[in-house]
Amino acid sequence: MAKRAPEAEKRPGFFSQIRSLFRFTREVYGWLPWAQIAILIAGVLVGLILGYVIGGGTVLSLVLWGITGLMLGILGAMFLMTRLSTKAMYTKIDGMPGASGHVLSTSLGRSWQSSDTPVGINPKTQEAVYRAIGRGGIVVVGEGTRGRLTRLVNEERQKAQRVAHGVPVTVLYVGHGEDEVQIADLAKTIKKLPKAIDKATMGAVIRRIESVSQSLSSLPIPKGVDPTKVRAQRPR
Repeated sequence: MAKRAPEAEKRPGFFSQIRSLFRFTREVYGWLPWAQIAILIAGVLVGLILGYVIGGGTVLSLVLWGITGLMLGILGAMFLMTRLSTKAMYTKIDGMPGASGHVLSTSLGRSWQSSDTPVGINPKTQEAVYRAIGRGGIVVVGEGTRGRLTRLVNEERQKAQRVAHGVPVTVLYVGHGEDEVQIADLAKTIKKLPKAIDKATMGAVIRRIESVSQSLSSLPIPKGVDPTKVRAQRPR
């Protein structure tokens, strides 16, 4: 008999994703349930007031408007949870090795190309350098102690300037010190860079950089950010 094809892995259902997102966010923001309850109550009250003012206070109008207010309250509670879940994710990964790569590979959008794999790394200290290429040029991101990152950052910046002459190279350091960018602001800071090259030039730069980049497969990559454990799944 022919072997049966393995069944496709089942994705979590909608309500399962909502529950996971809620639990994840509540770990950081313990007051989330109370805020959501307050939003639901406020939505129902607003609906009842509108039912009394617009609908003349009849039972049917109060019920209909009350349900409408409840639906709006649910949307508001969901919006609050989604916004807080993003902040909770940044709070949890802040300071973890690999956090910068995770943000660069998931939060920059289609206008930028990056990877969660560092382009330079100190195997002993886990200081790492990441790179993003987009319409704003080339961005070199240092993660770790700034003093120990100098050599790695300079090497990557010089390589970028050598193979992509005339393309602006921006250096950012992730941290909480002076002239450093917090992990929660990393993607936003990169997206704000003024456009310096067109799409065709961007593609050419990516090909040039990749052609001279050395493989890091033999080097230990920092383990510390596991998106499946840190970032709750968003409802689809």
